[in-house]
Amino acid sequence: SVNIATIFPKYLFWDMDPSKLNLSKDKSIIIPRALFATTPETFETDILKLEELYSTKDIVKYLKATTENISNKVCLSVSKRYKVKPFLRFSL
Repeated sequence: SVNIATIFPKYLFWDMDPSKLNLSKDKSIIIPRALFATTPETFETDILKLEELYSTKDIVKYLKATTENISNKVCLSVSKRYKVKPFLRFSL
């Protein structure tokens, strides 16, 4: 059992108890939230933390499916990193 708040900032899970999140069962919450507040300066560090926990396939899958307010810049950075077709969370 891993307390996700020891890996990612607690404020990303402001509306829940991060110590109760399960790495396997709660991928759809953890993956998008881990990248929610990332910036171009912190992206590398943030994505490396995720890669220690999840496969590339899972990271892309759950970012594509999320309803979280993930920026298009993050989505494009992820697609570029993994050499997958670019995807956007929001269309203009």
